[in-house]
Amino acid sequence: MARNRTSFICQACGAVHPRWVGRCDACGEWNTLVEDTSATAQPLSGAKGKRLPKGRAQALQPLSGGGESPPRLSTGLAELDRVAGGGLVPGSVILIGGDPGIGKSTLLLQALAAMAENGRRCVYVSGEEALDQIRLRAQRLGVAQAPVQLLAETNVADIIATLSDEGAPDVVVIDSIQTLWSDVIESAPGTVTQLRAGTEALIRFAKKSGTVMLLVGHVTKEGQIAGPRVVEHMVDTVLYFEGDRGHQYRILRAVKNRFGPTDEIGVFEMAESGLIEVRNPSLLFLGDSGERAAGSAVFAGMEGARPLLVEVQALAAPTPLGTPRRAVVGWDAARLAMILAVLETHAGARFAGHDVYLNVAGGLKIREPGADLAAAAALVSSLSGQPLPAGMVIFGEIALSGVIRPVGHVEQRLREAAKLGFAEVLTAPLPRRPKTEGLNIREIGHVTDLVAMIATGGGGGS
Repeated sequence: MARNRTSFICQACGAVHPRWVGRCDACGEWNTLVEDTSATAQPLSGAKGKRLPKGRAQALQPLSGGGESPPRLSTGLAELDRVAGGGLVPGSVILIGGDPGIGKSTLLLQALAAMAENGRRCVYVSGEEALDQIRLRAQRLGVAQAPVQLLAETNVADIIATLSDEGAPDVVVIDSIQTLWSDVIESAPGTVTQLRAGTEALIRFAKKSGTVMLLVGHVTKEGQIAGPRVVEHMVDTVLYFEGDRGHQYRILRAVKNRFGPTDEIGVFEMAESGLIEVRNPSLLFLGDSGERAAGSAVFAGMEGARPLLVEVQALAAPTPLGTPRRAVVGWDAARLAMILAVLETHAGARFAGHDVYLNVAGGLKIREPGADLAAAAALVSSLSGQPLPAGMVIFGEIALSGVIRPVGHVEQRLREAAKLGFAEVLTAPLPRRPKTEGLNIREIGHVTDLVAMIATGGGGGS
């Protein structure tokens, strides 16, 4: 038998507290506990003589066997299909998070319109906008004639009943999960309890009917999807739609995918007519590759399975302050501090009297350690005033000892550099010589070699 119990749930991490406190013990956030009254089941055993009820035996299934998996659904957007692992898997639940106004609703409306025109039954459920607002967006995107069905509702039970009325649709968009509520739960929409219950009900419906469920989620000021992380654990795929409003590009990044690779990205460009797929994203993050400027280096990186060339910019400016400033945009600040320490200790590059600024062009965020060598080259180039050779791409990891280590996916990086017209590559000693077409590969093993190369104007043999 169930009984009512009052508890306090943290809206940041989902931790449950027996009483209200100002600071959550689990995540350290202040004033995030909200009172929640719900029915709590009695313990199954160990209390007042209660025993675990006898269960019903289920049939075990072999690992082998089973029918062929159903084909994936193409969204009509190649970049979205790439991030999803080749298309949408029937019965899967996908959570898409991003800052307000970044383009989540625009992306999903374009995808629904493309799938609806290919004969799929698609439903767009809005809990934030009126139907006329969605129609106005569709007119601006040029997809107003697509046979997409609309619904403005926030009650979970009503949504599931509507979707089941005429047969389950192929694809459903819920915009957004923070607006869902159920009358059986005495909590406000957006609370942890409502989020968990609403998401669980939609997942059960998707698994039972084979409908692809696309859930839109808002993010917090830290960039995480609002609500407890348990929601991310419940869904099959978690995508983040990233970008800076000051730049026209948007990046769709997969951080969890049960049906495909993670850390895959799709690149879009925001235009007046909606989101446009970018087939060659390297051109977005590169300046004029023929221009020799001190403090600029081109990094050949990898985003998922896609090679990407990015311009890394550095500036070392003399400062009268006792504590020089270190500012970085698009890279890890702790990694910048490590590279500066290695250059000062092992290569004699003195940054103690300089403010150091490091920026990744286009607002892209680099996460892989292979950018160490490119960042170090840009820093030394700015400090010495010597530009790097024109048409050179750089990649490699720097150890604390100053040794430069090779990174993976070398051939993909080289092919991307050759495709965009670069002629020279600076990297760590490679265990085997990859096949190159017109690329001069220069291998260096220590940061002292990097400083010597830049000090001599980038000369030397390969």
